[in-house]
Amino acid sequence: MSDLASLDLRVTECRACPRLVAWREEVARVKRAAFADQTYWGRPVPGFGPADAPLAIVGLAPAAHGANRTGRMFTGDRSGDVLYAALHAVGLASQPTSTHAGDGLELYGVRITAPVRCAPPANKPTPAERDNCRPWLAEELSLLPVRAIVVLGAFGWQALLPVLAAAGWSVPTPRPRFGHGVEVTLEGRHQPDRPLHLLGCYHVSQQNTFTGKLTPAMVETVLSRAKELAGLGS
Repeated sequence: MSDLASLDLRVTECRACPRLVAWREEVARVKRAAFADQTYWGRPVPGFGPADAPLAIVGLAPAAHGANRTGRMFTGDRSGDVLYAALHAVGLASQPTSTHAGDGLELYGVRITAPVRCAPPANKPTPAERDNCRPWLAEELSLLPVRAIVVLGAFGWQALLPVLAAAGWSVPTPRPRFGHGVEVTLEGRHQPDRPLHLLGCYHVSQQNTFTGKLTPAMVETVLSRAKELAGLGS
């Protein structure tokens, strides 16, 4: 099995991290009062977007009452509200909202994924959990014709660089540091004529968006630049 559909299926069946399995399933059982009448997904969350996407967005992990509830990355929470509105504004999504898996949303040329696929307690995966999950991200990126990646936050940045190095991209030493608006171009050891562009963006968390550290315009600027670098137009 080497296609994205089979990968996504295998991701949803993973039980490699006992702490994360226990937490995601407890959240799905207890639920938040506002969603008491809904059936939670309660499993690892696969990536979302077309199989031929030249642009990827790498986050952190599913939110307990967001993607862990809906089964789709960045769907059903405040972080997703900001991200999908920005994607729609720059022409990468068919609609500005993402509420549930059957809401008709389509992504254009972009796939959204994460280095950790299960909702972690306090939104903080352990290093071991991150490393357990790494093969999923590595395989997913190997199946995409990716030319640019937007990384949301320092955790995703730090988790992604070893994946890219192992996949044959020339990651500088010392490794480039995360920052909002940072751009790094990596050469491929096997495809030197096909560089990979990394772009940093503050995570679309409420902590950042409610305080004004990250504004919708800032997200749109990074996504527009990534769209251009991925060959999807300016």
